[in-house]
Amino acid sequence: MPTVFICDDESRMLSDIAEKVSSELNGAEISTFSNGVGLIEKLSEAKCDILLLDIDMPELNGLEIAARLGSLSEKPLLIFVTSHDELVYDSLQFHPFGFVRKGHLEKELPKLLADCMQEINSREKHFCFHANNSEIKLPLDDILYFEAEGNYLKLFAKNGEYRFRETIITAVENGLCESGFVRVHKGFLLNQSAVKILSSDKAELIDGTMLPIGRSYGENAKKRLMRYMLK
Repeated sequence: MPTVFICDDESRMLSDIAEKVSSELNGAEISTFSNGVGLIEKLSEAKCDILLLDIDMPELNGLEIAARLGSLSEKPLLIFVTSHDELVYDSLQFHPFGFVRKGHLEKELPKLLADCMQEINSREKHFCFHANNSEIKLPLDDILYFEAEGNYLKLFAKNGEYRFRETIITAVENGLCESGFVRVHKGFLLNQSAVKILSSDKAELIDGTMLPIGRSYGENAKKRLMRYMLK
């Protein structure tokens, strides 16, 4: 189960969030902080999977804390918790995983925590294949997309390109569709987390690659990708 840090200067709200997280993520390791200074100290020495962070706090506010997360070797999934909707826009620059309104904790937090667990689980999964006389195991999070090439598939990852024998891209699709991979074209299967810009007929990935969206796959593919990108 994940490690969850919660930071809020309101003691009652801090307790309510911790109780809700505990009920939704049974077995999670939860640490609470009433100020940003203590949180920053803990983040420097311990891994955090999910961080629920109040935006409006004295001394060191949530936005100032979020600005420091970039220095961590492993950044947590950041969820801003706030009662000030007007601060949400300013927080977008830190690319949070989501937002929870304090007045809607019961309604909004369970779904967001479930999404966090899905994201964490997908990061822990791997894709194994045989190429270049070797058995290769790549984290799914490192894979950008697959491209069909005759009796082979080409796998494009953050650290390079691989080619292995697989005649049907559908076989790979069936194994990875539950892990965030979307078929956008008869010859392309992409990782939804690698998409930066989505348009009507193509998807631009985080490395600048442009992939076409085929007519027969377009409607379903765009719906799935848009759902993911709007989280």
